[in-house]
Formats: sequence, C-alpha cells, structure tokens
Amino acid sequence: MLLTAEFWVATAFVIFLALAGKAGAFSMMTKGLDGRAKRVRHELDEAKRLREEAAAVLADYKRRRAEAEKEAEAIVAGAREEAQRIADEGHQRLNDFVARRTKAAETKIAQAETQAEAKVRAAAADAAVKVSETILRERMQGEAAQGLLRASLGEVRTRLRA
Repeated sequence: MLLTAEFWVATAFVIFLALAGKAGAFSMMTKGLDGRAKRVRHELDEAKRLREEAAAVLADYKRRRAEAEKEAEAIVAGAREEAQRIADEGHQRLNDFVARRTKAAETKIAQAETQAEAKVRAAAADAAVKVSETILRERMQGEAAQGLLRASLGEVRTRLRA
C-alpha cells in the first residue's frame, strides 16, 4: 500500500492542503469569493436600479407618445375644421360675388332697356313730328299756319319725350 501511486497522490494532496492552510490560501479564497459575491450583489443591485429607470423612462415615453398622439389628433381635427370653415367661407364669397354680378347685370340690362325704350320713343316722336309736319303743311297754308305748326310740333315733341 505504501508503494501505490494513489497513496502518494493522497499524501501529496494532504501536504499541499496543510501548506496552503498555513500560507493563508483559504482565507484569501474566502476573501476572493466574498469580494466576488459583493461585486455580483452590487451588479445585481445596479441592474435592478437600471431596470427600474428603464421602466420609468418607458412609462414616460408611453405617456408622452399618448399625449403627442392626442395633440396630433387635435391638430388634425382643428385643421379639418379650419379647412371646412375656409371652404364654407369661399363658397359664401363665391355666392355673394355671383349675386353681385347677377344684380349688376340685371341693372345694366334694365338701364339698356330704359335707354332703348327712350330711343324708340324719341325716334317715334321724331317720326310722328315729321309725319304731322308733312300732313299739316299739305293742309294748312300761310304764316299763321306755320306758327301754329311750330307750336303744335313743339308740344307734341315735349309730350312724346316725357
């Protein structure tokens, strides 16, 4: 048994552990493991804090996005209302313009009718005067007839033009 390889490996292992224990290897290993445990705990705490911050940022982002969407909807609704108002106003202006143009055209037509009627009356009066003058000349003779003719024709012209 003293000559077997397993015996000498076990003996060397026990001596190695005794020397490591005397040199303080176990305390260094515990300190190293404790330090690593602290670092891991610190990293976990940091990760938890970052996760909470990320959740808060995400919630803030969602809230802002919802507000922005509401604001965008309000802007779109306002723009639609404004466009409808402008369209209605444009239609009203167009209708007013057409009404004014129609009224102006009717006024011009009425004036043209009045002028045409006056011209027709004047032409009729002139024709009546000329016909009357011709008829009276043929039937009446002399200076008295000429005076009477002039007075009558002036009166006829005045009445026909009125």
